[in-house]
Amino acid sequence: MGSLLVPQRVFAADSKIAGVQLGAQTYSFRALPRPADGNMVPTIIAALNEVGLNDCELYAPQVEPVFAAGRGASADAQKTARESLRKWRVETPMSHFQGVRTQFNSAGISIFGYNYSFRDDFTDAEIDRGFEIAKALGAGVITASTTLPVAARVVPFAEKHKMIVAMHGHSNTKDPNEFATPESFAKAAQLSKLFKVNLDIGHFTAANYDPVAYMKEHHAGITNIHLKDRKKNQGDNMPWGEGDTQIREVLQLLKKERWPIHAHIEYEYRGTGTPIEETKKCYAFARQALA
Repeated sequence: MGSLLVPQRVFAADSKIAGVQLGAQTYSFRALPRPADGNMVPTIIAALNEVGLNDCELYAPQVEPVFAAGRGASADAQKTARESLRKWRVETPMSHFQGVRTQFNSAGISIFGYNYSFRDDFTDAEIDRGFEIAKALGAGVITASTTLPVAARVVPFAEKHKMIVAMHGHSNTKDPNEFATPESFAKAAQLSKLFKVNLDIGHFTAANYDPVAYMKEHHAGITNIHLKDRKKNQGDNMPWGEGDTQIREVLQLLKKERWPIHAHIEYEYRGTGTPIEETKKCYAFARQALA
């Protein structure tokens, strides 16, 4: 009787290049189709493996079920969908998220951060649950697209869980409550020592700030960066190398200084290929920039 063939697990390659830990914000794969069972986790893991990345910032909607009411839905339908998502977040057993962590670990992929963006309509229980979920996933950081007033609400929960929250910046410099300017990040740091920065160098460039200069001065407060290319003056997302963002210079700075800042690809421009193909292009660009 012949020996049984045991299928080998496929591991992502080591994507720490020249001392810089590269990975992906899994939002990069947002356009991949959701399987019939609704579970995106295997799809995301397969995508990271195919690109060759072993580190990620996990986008919460890819862990959660879809409760969207759809376009044109009534206010009642939208409210019901929102309540269903809140209930799922608050009541789903931690074993579910521990299982997600096991799947990533088995594929050789680290979940550096959990992208759980606190909003105005979050209940206290929903905020608190985000920290519990992040811990169950093995993430050391929560990244959040949020506002200063909401961040103030998050302070006691961050202190309770002793967990870092990194504020993700966009390019809306007109609203003082949005995270976009160096001053807005400084205000967050004043709220809590656990509040850090998830610097999106593309959005920062579009807002006409210099990511290299900012990183040199504030690197101790930066957990991870998003790599993307945008034009200045609120310009468009561009294929890498066609915008104004100093991607090469930023990566060379990380290579030189050896700061423990993870660099996550965020594919957001309109590419000609699939999300996996375009993320591969971005990864190749990053590797060449670190050569």
